[in-house]
Amino acid sequence: MKEKILIVEDELIVAKDLEYMLVNAGYSVIGIAVSVVKARQMIEAEIPDLVLLDIYLKGDLTGIDLAADLNEKNIAFVYLSANSNQSVLESAKQTRPYGFLVKPFREEDVLITLDIARFRHQNNIETDLLKEHLLEKRLGSIYSPGAAMEENFLSLAIALQSDIPFDFLEIGRANGEQNNPDWCGFLRVGFQEYQTISSASLQTIARLNASELEGIRKGAAAGALPALYNGPDFASLAGLQPTKELYARVFNLRSNLVLPLLVDHGTPVVLSFYSKSENAYQPGMLQFLGRIQQSLIAVLSKTITRHPASDDGAKNSPFAGQQGVSDTGENYVFPGVVGKSRALLLVLDYVKQVAVVDTSVLILGETGTGKEKIAHHIHDLSPRKNKPLIKVNCAALPASLIESELFGHEKGAFTGAVNKRIGRFEQANGGTLFLDEIGDLPPDVQVKLLRVLQEKEIERIGGAETIGVDVRIIAATNKNLEKEIAGGRLRMDLYYRLNVFPIVLPALRNRIDDIPLLVNHFIGLYSEKHRKAISGITRQGLAQLMRYDWPGNVRELENTIERSIVLSKTNSLDNVYIHSPQLAQASQPDGAYVKTIDEVEREHIQNILLQCNYKVYGPGGAADLLNLPPSTLTSKMKKLGIMKA
Repeated sequence: MKEKILIVEDELIVAKDLEYMLVNAGYSVIGIAVSVVKARQMIEAEIPDLVLLDIYLKGDLTGIDLAADLNEKNIAFVYLSANSNQSVLESAKQTRPYGFLVKPFREEDVLITLDIARFRHQNNIETDLLKEHLLEKRLGSIYSPGAAMEENFLSLAIALQSDIPFDFLEIGRANGEQNNPDWCGFLRVGFQEYQTISSASLQTIARLNASELEGIRKGAAAGALPALYNGPDFASLAGLQPTKELYARVFNLRSNLVLPLLVDHGTPVVLSFYSKSENAYQPGMLQFLGRIQQSLIAVLSKTITRHPASDDGAKNSPFAGQQGVSDTGENYVFPGVVGKSRALLLVLDYVKQVAVVDTSVLILGETGTGKEKIAHHIHDLSPRKNKPLIKVNCAALPASLIESELFGHEKGAFTGAVNKRIGRFEQANGGTLFLDEIGDLPPDVQVKLLRVLQEKEIERIGGAETIGVDVRIIAATNKNLEKEIAGGRLRMDLYYRLNVFPIVLPALRNRIDDIPLLVNHFIGLYSEKHRKAISGITRQGLAQLMRYDWPGNVRELENTIERSIVLSKTNSLDNVYIHSPQLAQASQPDGAYVKTIDEVEREHIQNILLQCNYKVYGPGGAADLLNLPPSTLTSKMKKLGIMKA
């Protein structure tokens, strides 16, 4: 059956050109709509498989408004855009389109984009089904007959966290009673680390007495239907409902998703998720919860009808229900990952969510943010954990060797191929292939990589045999790949094949609350390594670290702490050496010594190498920045005694 496409475009010449391209390519165009109103009417009459959607249309509504409807109906869509301003494009991205087509269109780009959109949409459907299956399986096993009600509620909260993100969750009867025995809340303070909030502890946190809290709760309105409230909508709701206003004020909450469930014949039990983000909740989340509601009802029914709440002493313990995080901030689920900031917790939620599904992952982030570590954790939490994780740094390999490195070669395939070589894809068969610095992959290799992703088979260089491979791809880069596409350095179809599930790692300057935990972690690590009894860091030293911008992120902080421990003469770090003593000394005037040309050149090359994370070849490498042939730079490094890191 032909795939059905709806074109939503108010420029009829553009729309007719698209229709001509699509019909010739074998698609069925079910209509052309010039406004959101007309598009909605057409969708009611016939559901399309995919919508090509202009942003600016006739009437007051835009394509961004229609995108919300399409997401709710689970219809894939691709934006058509001309020269839209940045804020409009950012708003469009928030609706999670399956691609962008920039006017004027080339037929090849249109067909490639549709092919990618089809692939991604099908992949999303399969992923969602698997997620639902795994979550329902987990929900069926979390109820513990010997546990108190709060413990079972906490297990439910942890199970839902990755799919429905929240900073505060309340579970209970919607009856507005102060001493409601079937109510408790959970405030997230770390990864799988929650503070249990009882009525008594809420009074303490909000500085209210029992009668004041009772008065606020009596004004609460029980939601009869599932609903979500983001940003301004939640602010308006909080203005009408004193309980939500209290939560928003005390816990700094900005959005809310409400799911009432009829557990028995009494008052509905409400799951109310709250987030500090303004746009945390999407219609698809309500649909997801609707599909698993019978499993949720089963857990709640067992918990509420068979287990009374524990006494106030247990409920008011400061961090009842903590799981998964050590006192130093290191995570037991993600060893080596340290921190409790919201930015980091969101990343860990994504990792936990995507690890169990067999889809491509694209890890984005600046140098030193820990992309390789996250790739390791995705593999270790996946069904492929007992198979190999093979790593390839695309920036470190010369362009002439990378194809052989990835796909292998037969004996005699080229000069120097004295033996057969098994490539990284074959080595990773059944496991995971981590392609670091994917933005540096040469264009001709990009074409072959795309074919492997599509066909799941390779051919060694010089070989005639087609070899099937079963490999999960995790790619990473510190580059802006959209700019690389615009500059013609990265294929758009490859980008969208890899960008099925993007994870953006936060820069350290955007998670400064984690710096004290990271510092303590690295002090413990390197004190033991260098056999020095360093007990901690002084207030002045920590303040210096907190003020710094950290362009090298966690890696730079780690190097700073190790350097400071090596140079420390006391049992606490009072001096921190963010820059090496030699560089600090070089920045000060010194008339007593004049450096030689070789010393100046060595220092300059070392600084550039440090800036490039010791990448020599390729775009953005040291040779590129210094405007030198890579062979010349390596000769200079050898002459000046500079070793690669």
